[in-house]
Amino acid sequence: MNAKCRPERECRSAQHEGTSASPPGRPRGECRSAQHEGTSPSTGVDVEDLDRVLVRELQAGLPRVPRPYHAVAAALGVAPELVLQRVQAMLDSGAIRRIAAVPNHYRIGWVANGMSVWDVDDDAVDALGEEVGALDSVSHCYRRPRRLPVWRYNLFAMVHGRDRAEVEAKVAGIARVLGPHARAHEILYSTRILKKTGLRFGPAD
Repeated sequence: MNAKCRPERECRSAQHEGTSASPPGRPRGECRSAQHEGTSPSTGVDVEDLDRVLVRELQAGLPRVPRPYHAVAAALGVAPELVLQRVQAMLDSGAIRRIAAVPNHYRIGWVANGMSVWDVDDDAVDALGEEVGALDSVSHCYRRPRRLPVWRYNLFAMVHGRDRAEVEAKVAGIARVLGPHARAHEILYSTRILKKTGLRFGPAD
């Protein structure tokens, strides 16, 4: 993602988040918009209804099999090509933001997880947020509104380490990127995992 770091927006490319957003075998930009397509003339399937059930099928994660989209297609009783087409169309339209791996950092040894928060010049935060978000040591980077006088920080960057010393070393690297534009910062360490899933849709949604 190359958009500027804006309020309530992410500054980081999805390529750092894990797997590619595009399903295999479907180049981006090939499919039509996921909205208002009606019935597929080749299959007779109502794509709006298919998209709903497809999202429900995918929201808990892809099957851990060699051909996950084929397994999803078999579960829904449709052709794998149609599943790939609809997933790509929803990615293109933004209905699905991305498909990516979501690791449990604690289980893979990254037990120190710190959200670094920064007070950065407003006229420089967009450009600097892009630089910080591109660092390999940063998993998420966002610009957020200040809440003065209680909260002065407007740039958030998440880093992970095997211990707090490693996190602090990575935060020092962020400080070097921000330079004099960063007036202050803190590190907020997580103490437990409350949630590791995204929004889920129920049968009636």
